[in-house]
Amino acid sequence: MDDAQRYSVGELAELGGVSRRTVRYYVQEGLIPTPVGLGRGAHYGPEHLEQLLRVKAMQEEGMMLEEILAALSGKPGRAIPLAAAAIADVNRSRWTRLQLAPGLELHVSGARRLPPPGKLQELAEWCRRNFRGDEEGDDD
Repeated sequence: MDDAQRYSVGELAELGGVSRRTVRYYVQEGLIPTPVGLGRGAHYGPEHLEQLLRVKAMQEEGMMLEEILAALSGKPGRAIPLAAAAIADVNRSRWTRLQLAPGLELHVSGARRLPPPGKLQELAEWCRRNFRGDEEGDDD
């Protein structure tokens, strides 16, 4: 591994879009391999980044860390903790929650692409004008 392919924990975290603490936790839980070297000389390589991105992608699909670990280890029979087993049959989907005005939210399925920020701002402004609270009166 040459120097161009060596990452500090901070660099790996930044490239993976997570915190340093998350990287360390994933190593501790066996989700990504331990770094090469010890102490201040410890570093990560492309295989660490690939694994980190794989874990993130699986999380974004709605998988729990226990399920990800089982999938990565290739052990289909791995036990899932009781709390996870209780909700294993729940149909999970990713949603984005946007507050358009006080007391008014828009929930958008992950299967839908959000409009550009400018269009969302227009929608929020329209909602603020048209969904006023009782204290403002209804004189329209």
